Amino acid sequence: MVAADPMEFRGVHGAVPLAVPGVRWSRGASLCGNEALLVANGVGARRAAAAVDAALKVFQADAVVSTGYCGALVPELQIGDIVIGTEVAAGGRRFPALPIRSSRPHRMGVVFSIDHVAQTAKEKARLRAAGGVAVEMEAGGVAERAGAHKLPFFCIKTVTDLAGEDMANDFNSALREDGHFATIKILRGTLHEPLVRVPELLRLRSRCARAAQLLGEFIDDCRF
Repeated sequence: MVAADPMEFRGVHGAVPLAVPGVRWSRGASLCGNEALLVANGVGARRAAAAVDAALKVFQADAVVSTGYCGALVPELQIGDIVIGTEVAAGGRRFPALPIRSSRPHRMGVVFSIDHVAQTAKEKARLRAAGGVAVEMEAGGVAERAGAHKLPFFCIKTVTDLAGEDMANDFNSALREDGHFATIKILRGTLHEPLVRVPELLRLRSRCARAAQLLGEFIDDCRF
């Protein structure tokens, strides 16, 4: 299971350290009656793809799962809602994703995987018009490498920002080459609009914590 940040796995309980050379963070866990390797290697398709290749050198996987946060493209999706990708659209390519069985509520549809944070409602509306239900940054890289290794691919995401929202903070300019956001740069940026940007950061952190918990509960219940 590949995410961008360890926080996205906070809802997964019982994970234990399991080192994977070349990957920033990794844990072993028992999920859905299966042994799983959880890896987080930073934001973006390139780092996610590298995580897949590194993980498969030490873990004999039966399938590869892209998971973590996403932005909603359709207005009915709310914070913490679960999206199951039926297909990942990335860089002009389409990668099919296998269905997942779960008794918990979820939305199914095309997940757009792009090379930047979709920060405006206008951009999200454009992606919605192209047929997407959610947008994120890693699934394309994970799907491509899963296909290269001839392994089944699944996509499970949880919503942290809404379709009609614009972001005041500029996360794209703060994204570093190592796949992490420069916290100091983001905080400096809040000085321009402190009454707007600081509450947005606090709200996003709260949303991410809640979404990660709901994602963990969903993963614990689903069947691949």
